[in-house]
Amino acid sequence: MRYTILFTALCFMLMCGTAFADMMPVRSFTERQPNTHNDNPFGLVYAGAVTENANGKVNIHPISYQLNGITIAANVYTPADYDPSNGKKYPAVTVAHPNGGVKEQVAGLFAQRLAEAGYITVAADAAYQGESGGTPRHTDIPFFRTEDIHGMVDLLTIYPGVDVNRIGMLGICGGGGYTLNAAKSEKRVKAVATLSMFNSGRVRREGYMSSQVKDIQERLKQASDARAEIVANDKVLASGTVDFDALTDESINAIANDLYREGMKYYGKTHRHPNSTFEYTRVSLTELMAWDATDNIKLINIPLLMMAGSAADSLYLSEDAIEKATGTNDKELFLIPGAFHIQTYYVPEYVGKEIEKLKEFFGRTL
Repeated sequence: MRYTILFTALCFMLMCGTAFADMMPVRSFTERQPNTHNDNPFGLVYAGAVTENANGKVNIHPISYQLNGITIAANVYTPADYDPSNGKKYPAVTVAHPNGGVKEQVAGLFAQRLAEAGYITVAADAAYQGESGGTPRHTDIPFFRTEDIHGMVDLLTIYPGVDVNRIGMLGICGGGGYTLNAAKSEKRVKAVATLSMFNSGRVRREGYMSSQVKDIQERLKQASDARAEIVANDKVLASGTVDFDALTDESINAIANDLYREGMKYYGKTHRHPNSTFEYTRVSLTELMAWDATDNIKLINIPLLMMAGSAADSLYLSEDAIEKATGTNDKELFLIPGAFHIQTYYVPEYVGKEIEKLKEFFGRTL
């Protein structure tokens, strides 16, 4: 019965759509005790992460806030010279994490690096994921993922020291697709950037690199059956489940495409975090497969930067989106030579080039 009630509420929110979201934007935030699982006091798993808040350095502020009745866990990064008491205002950027990722991984790395460049940044766990609230867990529905980004913008508009006229957005992988979706209607932001953009709707519908086009209707039936299972038995079925403990180098290296092969290394080995999982509710596919990040992308009329690895087999997703983004003349597809998709998350050489490009882009547009 519990999941039936929860799922009914979820469906109600979907039907209400933007009208519901307009009722409950972020209006305040509170400090939050970080969830520590490793030697880093903030649980961060990327190289060079903040380990303490010290004067004259980038500081991290774990916070939480309410968005559409769900508690969102986030980290705000402030620049070394941050001091809102003297009236100084700073440009700010939202950072949306990849599918399966959490704020302590690549989203935190880019939030920290942009804070080092003088921006106030926020990286938040998506609703139903990470440290954020919401059940059923691992729900991955475009409406909520897009609302997460609008909510981060809400947060920045009330955060001390933020110049509300200089807010930008950055989305990574799946967070990039949802950031594009948010940018279609989010007129409080002045520029939008993506890194290794992943169009979740297209991939869930067609398969990665169009590998499952022939069985779309079969998988839609499976998603509908998963909804029926909730109604009949209060059972939430999952897809994308991976036992990270069972991963071996041999099994990883046998994966043909670079996104999933390198992803298993990143999420399962080198940058593992207990809150990070590839799992999502199977019923989410009823919404995901009918959605596309490029639908009405021409509504984006602000500067657009899309960054991707030149060797990534996911490059086709960014190429498709940038071509369809006809609503802005200020757009660029910036390629990182030789980089695979996941490598753009952490390889120092590639990250350095991406940060320099973001500094140039946001410096010009914000």
